[in-house]
Amino acid sequence: MWLAFELGGSSFYTGLAGFLTMLPQAFQFLAGPLVDRRQLRRILVGTQVAQGILVLAIPLAAMMGLLSVWVVLVVMPIVSLLNQFVYPAQQAALPRVVEKEELIEANSAFSFAYQGVDFVFTALGGIVVAVVGAVALYLIDSVTFAIAALVFVGVQIPPAENQEHDRDGDGKNVSFVIDEYRAQLADGIRYVRGSVLVWVLVGSLVVNATIGTALAVLPAYANTYGGPDTYGFILAAVTGGMLVGSLSATPLKRFSLATLSIGGFAFSGLSWLAAVGIGWLPATVALFFLSGVPVGATNVIFAAMIQSVVPENLMGRVSSVLASGSVGAMPLGSLLGGIGGDAFGNTMVMTSAGFGFMFIAACWLTHPLLRSLADVEDLRSERYGLTRPKRAEPSESF
Repeated sequence: MWLAFELGGSSFYTGLAGFLTMLPQAFQFLAGPLVDRRQLRRILVGTQVAQGILVLAIPLAAMMGLLSVWVVLVVMPIVSLLNQFVYPAQQAALPRVVEKEELIEANSAFSFAYQGVDFVFTALGGIVVAVVGAVALYLIDSVTFAIAALVFVGVQIPPAENQEHDRDGDGKNVSFVIDEYRAQLADGIRYVRGSVLVWVLVGSLVVNATIGTALAVLPAYANTYGGPDTYGFILAAVTGGMLVGSLSATPLKRFSLATLSIGGFAFSGLSWLAAVGIGWLPATVALFFLSGVPVGATNVIFAAMIQSVVPENLMGRVSSVLASGSVGAMPLGSLLGGIGGDAFGNTMVMTSAGFGFMFIAACWLTHPLLRSLADVEDLRSERYGLTRPKRAEPSESF
C-alpha cells in the first residue's frame, strides 16, 4: 500500500491497490473444495514457493528501471490469489493435530505466532521503508516465503476423518470431476447459508467494507503525521492490539459469544473514533492499539467455534466460504475509500471505520439469535443450524 502511494502519489492508487489485492479474497470459497481434496502440505509448500518467486519481480523491475505503480498493481494481486489457498489449508490442518477441547488454546497460539510476528515486522517495516525504501522489503519478503516453504515441508498433517479423496486421476472423465467439484462447493455454501453463520457474515461485510476504506487512505493519513515510520507504527498498533486480544482469548471463553461481540466491537468503535479525533500521535497510536484488542480475541474464539462444530472433511470449503463472505466487501471499500479520500479527505474516511465497528455491535444486539449465541463449549449445533449438509452424489456423464 505504501509503495503504491509512493509511486502513484495519491490515495486513489492505494485504494486501487487495496481493491485488486483484496479482490481474490472474495473468491476464496472456490479454493475450499480443492483444499479438501488435496494434500495440505503440498498446498502450503507450493503456494509459498510461487509467491516468493513472484515478489522478486518488484526489486528486479526496480533494478532494470522498469518499476511503476502498474507493476505493483499486476504482481501483488497474483500473489494474493495464490495466498487464498493458504488460509483454508491452515484452518483445515489445525483441528487434525489438536484435540477438540484444545481448539481455543491452539487458535490462541496460532494467532499469537501470526500476529506477534506481524506486530514486530509491521513496525520494523515502516522503519525500513523510511531508511532504505519500500522496494527492499520485497527482497526480504521473498526470503521469508522460502523459509515458510521449508517449514511446511517438515509438517506432518494426518488425513481428515471420512476425507473425500482426489478423484482427478482415478479414470473418471472431466464431466464427473467438474460435477464433483460443484457438489463439494455447494456443500460449503449450503452449510453456511442454513446456519447462524450467515447472520454473522452480514455484520462482518459492513465492518470489513469500512476497514477497507481505512486501509486505502491510511498511507496518506499517516503521511500527514510524519511519513512511512508513522504508517508502520499505526499498523503495528492495531496489530499489537489484536495480538494482546488473541492472548486473552482463553480466559474470555467463559463469556458468551454475544457478550464478547457486542461489548468488544462497541469498545473497538469508540477507541477508533477517539484515535482519529484526538489529533496527538502518541495517543492516536495507543487508541488504535486498544481498538484492535477485542478484534483479536473474537477472531480466536470464532475460529475455535467453527472448528468445533464443522466436520473435518468440510473444514476447507466452509472456512473458505466464511472467509470469502467476511472480506467480500473489503475490495469495494478500498476502492471507494481511495476515491473518497481524494474527494472528502482522509480523516473523514478514517472516521467511517469506527462506525463500522459500532454497526457490528448493533447487529449482534438487535438480532435475537445472535444475541443469545452461546459460548464455544456449550454451543449446540441443532439450535443454530450447524449441521452437516446433505447432498446427492454427482452422476457420471458420458
